[in-house]
Amino acid sequence: MFFANTMIFVVTYIVLFVFVTARVVLTPGDYSTKAWLIISYVAVVVLQIVMIANFTLGEMAIDGAGYFFRRLLAVGTLLLPVLVSRYVVAGKYGHFHLPSVEDATTIGISTIFATTDLFKRAADKASETKEKLCIKNLKEGAVELMRHDSFNYINNGSLTEEYFTKAAEAMDDPNIYLIISKTGSPVSEIISIFTQKNYNHASLSFDRDLQTIISYNGGERVYPPGLNAEMLEHLHKTTDARILVYSLHCPTDKKRIMLDKVREINKEGSAYNMMGLMINRSHKPNIMYCSQFVYKMLQYAEIAHFDRPSGKVNPTDLIEQDYYKKLTFIKEITF
Repeated sequence: MFFANTMIFVVTYIVLFVFVTARVVLTPGDYSTKAWLIISYVAVVVLQIVMIANFTLGEMAIDGAGYFFRRLLAVGTLLLPVLVSRYVVAGKYGHFHLPSVEDATTIGISTIFATTDLFKRAADKASETKEKLCIKNLKEGAVELMRHDSFNYINNGSLTEEYFTKAAEAMDDPNIYLIISKTGSPVSEIISIFTQKNYNHASLSFDRDLQTIISYNGGERVYPPGLNAEMLEHLHKTTDARILVYSLHCPTDKKRIMLDKVREINKEGSAYNMMGLMINRSHKPNIMYCSQFVYKMLQYAEIAHFDRPSGKVNPTDLIEQDYYKKLTFIKEITF
């Protein structure tokens, strides 16, 4: 980290800012004190970025005898938000008090090692984030964003009668199939920065052979974003893509309810809930994202295996929230 470039430092500052701010929000305490703490964190991160870009590692600080000192200062400034979080929040068991003189002057060895480990993990995360926020992914994300509409139905009738015929043929299969994917697409890579999960797409299939996969997606630039059929080849964009397939018991009458709802959405229209990824809200009933759609289908059929608001369900929740072991692992598909 000592010899990292300016970008790594800036990303690390931002990651630490998000971390300590989240700690303040989630820790019980006086709201006014929380507000002042968050304002302080904002001031700290702005100061850090200005210093690193202009005085510490910027063009003004490339040469000179003070190179080592400036590098040391750059690393030292990482401590500012962490120390505030350590002594003001965690050090007082969730109650906000200013640190005492004793607190401020006694930093144990364990604290130093813990802080060092935090820096290492933050640096690793910053490096990973930098890779995911490469120009290629950002351009792809921008193009995809222009195709979406989180307020109006823009997809209508993308599912053909051929699809519904195949799905109807699978009604005797006593299971519905959940597909959790790590697609490796540029958009999913960006989404993973916020979800902190490797698997960021969910689909469902009416048949075990996965010939009737369906979900909310971008439409592969063939159909508008919204409710679309999927094929396995569309679920992997990189060689390290992974697909996990699980089955969930679903009697024929329940599957018909689910399929009828899919037909209804296909007729009424749909759109991908891009905005909902950030604020967990849907402007219209048929505006959803992938895991939200899958979970709602399970709710319609009354076979949901856990209880949570659909707008707060992530793809991995469909597996991780299976406390009653209703799911059966079928296979992992690699490419």
